[in-house]
Amino acid sequence: MQQYWKGVGRYGTVGLELALSVLVGLFGGQWLDKKFGTHGILTLVGLAYGLAAGARAVWRALKSANREAEEQERQDQQTRKKFHDDGDPEH
Repeated sequence: MQQYWKGVGRYGTVGLELALSVLVGLFGGQWLDKKFGTHGILTLVGLAYGLAAGARAVWRALKSANREAEEQERQDQQTRKKFHDDGDPEH
């Protein structure tokens, strides 16, 4: 059960990180547009950077989840093999 909550804590923040990246990029771009009078160009640039940063966060979380799943699968296979070897009287 503790492993479940650890995963929720680690991956539950990915959506928040995605949303905050986009919002910071968007509002930062709007602020720069007002400051420099660039009529929306920097808002689009900020939005694009925010989307890229959010996508990177999701990508990193997916890679981490895949690594953990592969490790768990290896551990499960070792446990099954050990159980099978211990239960087999011929070995």
